[in-house]
Amino acid sequence: MGPGSLSPAALRGAFFRAAVPAVVIFAGACGGGESFHLAGTVERKTLELAAPSSEVITEIAVTAGDEVAAGTVVVKLDTQVAEAELTAAEAGKAAAQAQLTEAEGELARVERLRRGGVATPQARDNAVRARDEALALVAEKDARIAQAQKQLEDLTLRTSADGVVDQLPFEVGERAPAGGVVAVVLAKEKPWVRVWLPARAVALLSGEADARVEVMGRKETFTGVLDRVAREPEFTPHYALTERESAHLVYETRILLEDAPPDLRPGLPAEVTLKISPRPPK
Repeated sequence: MGPGSLSPAALRGAFFRAAVPAVVIFAGACGGGESFHLAGTVERKTLELAAPSSEVITEIAVTAGDEVAAGTVVVKLDTQVAEAELTAAEAGKAAAQAQLTEAEGELARVERLRRGGVATPQARDNAVRARDEALALVAEKDARIAQAQKQLEDLTLRTSADGVVDQLPFEVGERAPAGGVVAVVLAKEKPWVRVWLPARAVALLSGEADARVEVMGRKETFTGVLDRVAREPEFTPHYALTERESAHLVYETRILLEDAPPDLRPGLPAEVTLKISPRPPK
């Protein structure tokens, strides 16, 4: 039978066999359980420190590979513009405060005259309105000072968690663009390997699962823990699902690395041997 005479079902099956990535290398019985050999990549939480505005880098306080604690200063950007804006905001606050003092004095004077029957109710209303406007202006200047202080503080970039400095893309003296990443820190959390479990393996997960992980370029073998399995399968649309094609369903899965070194980089290829023991009898 030639290609032109294949049935629609056969063509659909051939498409999904080609679409499913070759992540399942081997699956077979092993010691009373079943082992799945899976390929994936190392992943880990990364912290990207970005420049809040386009400024020149004045100091890089760490080097790549340094272990840093949460709150450690990593990069400092030029603060001249931010300091000038803060000074201007503080000067505006001083002027607004002087206006408020004058307005409060005027209101007190009008109230004295009002008690003596000299000032009119309208004069008092005008004085109250001027005092309230001065109060609002002071509050606005306080907000601008707080904003300027925040902008100034943000020019000193600190890591928000313990980790290892992975990348420093810029040098001192270079101008970082607004939003540009000036440092990448690998968070000191356990990395994981992202793999795709076949549906048959997911169906067995009520038993115990044991994982061994080999990472390209590392001689040691790591212990893995099944951490998270996606709720929804991938690659086979529901409208195309048949009993035969259900074997091609795969679930994105995290294998947490229990004993990985802090400098293990994300993106490295890894092979996972996942052994799933039989469900214990009730």
